[in-house]
Amino acid sequence: MIRRAGRVGGSGRAVVLFLAALLPLLAGAGQAQAAGYRYWSFWDLDGDRWTYATQGPSVARPADGDVQGFRFAVSEESDDSSQPRGAADFAGICAKTPAKDGSKRVALVIDFGTAEDAPSGETPPANRTACARVAPDASTAEALASVAEPLRYDNSALLCAIAGYPERGCGEQVSGTGTESGTGASAPGKETEDGSEKTGSPDSPDSSDSSASGESGDDGGPSLGLFAGIAVVALLGAAAFWQVRRRG
Repeated sequence: MIRRAGRVGGSGRAVVLFLAALLPLLAGAGQAQAAGYRYWSFWDLDGDRWTYATQGPSVARPADGDVQGFRFAVSEESDDSSQPRGAADFAGICAKTPAKDGSKRVALVIDFGTAEDAPSGETPPANRTACARVAPDASTAEALASVAEPLRYDNSALLCAIAGYPERGCGEQVSGTGTESGTGASAPGKETEDGSEKTGSPDSPDSSDSSASGESGDDGGPSLGLFAGIAVVALLGAAAFWQVRRRG
């Protein structure tokens, strides 16, 4: 005897339609949880292209004639970090800063980022370039301090602000929509001012800003509601399958 495939009844059809409508919403909820970090990235100019710095600014010892850059942006990892924009030419940046015996000149490109990446209530200043004339053994951090004060660091020596921007926050995690999902978090894998790798989390005791600490919040990971929704879909799907089998 040949068993024909059963037809899905009215209630079964309703369940199927419900699942079809709900799955895209859950997929979108999962994507909305994607997060990045808002922080200052540090770059070296290699020929005519920017490369992500492999040392922190206080460890790096630029040579006379080097060009280095800083960019404030929201990024997930160093691989997708936004590069400094604008002119990056040593001769042009240091044209009005003559060489002097017993010193070196370092050209700095400081990109304060876009309004979309700015913390809530803050406006990024205009981008700038500067020529720092410093001692021959000066670090990048010292060169930066000579032309772009005030600088701000957290208590783990992560660079938080250049020329006072931003006024608050330091490597905090933000949601995929650009809103803060918790303050006091630190961008993992980002090097601190002293050259060590920063791997703090929103709950790390050493990840708070030295001048303004915030309460930890959502870490941007999958929410409990998302997991609950997936469980509901699985149960409904099993129920629909069982109903079809019974009617078959």
